[in-house]
Amino acid sequence: MKKLMTIFFTIMFLTACSKTTNHNYMFNGESEHWEAEYTYNGTEKWVENDGQKKYSNEDNDRFILKYKGSLKELSSLQKIEYSYETTSGSGRVAEEFTEPPSTGIFSSSGGSKGGAKVGEDEVIKVHVKWDDLEESFELHNNTN
Repeated sequence: MKKLMTIFFTIMFLTACSKTTNHNYMFNGESEHWEAEYTYNGTEKWVENDGQKKYSNEDNDRFILKYKGSLKELSSLQKIEYSYETTSGSGRVAEEFTEPPSTGIFSSSGGSKGGAKVGEDEVIKVHVKWDDLEESFELHNNTN
């Protein structure tokens, strides 16, 4: 019984000295020709060790852009550029095609340690340019 109590109090002490917060958000939006989804997963940790508090965070994100029309409509596509911007960073992709694209879905992903985090109330700005056409729209968090 003593061992069980010692283990219990050790776990309680360690839990009291650290705090982990998870941030899992999904942002969606669309324009006339495109729809997009931005997924953000981040973890913040506060740990107290020898009276000093230490902070760390890490995250990963994924951006998916989908053409709303038929793939046949993209058969003459030669170039697509898309970008998204959050308060903590941005992403930009440019792709050129020598043959028609095999899909109307384009994506990118990334991650970081120690970087700025995406807030749950952010408005993410998206810009898409394909051949001579352009559209801009916003993504909003739907997990609030």
